[in-house]
Amino acid sequence: MTSQRRVILEEVKKLGSHPTADQIYERVRKRLSKISMGTVYRNLDILAASGHIRKLEPAQTQMHFEGKTQEHYHITCIHCGRIDDAPGEPLHDSLENMENALGNLTKFGIFGHKLEFIGVCEACREAGKAFPVEDAGSETDQIEPQEEGGMRWKNAPVR
Repeated sequence: MTSQRRVILEEVKKLGSHPTADQIYERVRKRLSKISMGTVYRNLDILAASGHIRKLEPAQTQMHFEGKTQEHYHITCIHCGRIDDAPGEPLHDSLENMENALGNLTKFGIFGHKLEFIGVCEACREAGKAFPVEDAGSETDQIEPQEEGGMRWKNAPVR
């Protein structure tokens, strides 16, 4: 563990959220003024590969990292890319059974899984952002005229 890598790991763990590499770089630079962005990226990849941190790769935003490595799930906003931890604990028995079944049904050696919930965060809902609808059916009065990626959108319900 190099001194640079240790500082990067400390900053990721201190944040306690799901920062991007850019956000981590800005914090690390306050402690190591001559560190380059490339060094931060390389070390984040090494720390993720060694299990010290997790690399989160949501489909619509840049990569995020976190210091919490125990099994848990995430909720990602489809508009702003915000990532939060999903409340509750993973159902280990059911998922372990599914991993074993997939391992038996395929030629893969299953060693883990990822589960990400997607939705619209509170801030985006309050800003009037919408969420995709497969089939609006009788709710056609709620469909907005914009289209993104061929999907229809409607206002997100507050739950």
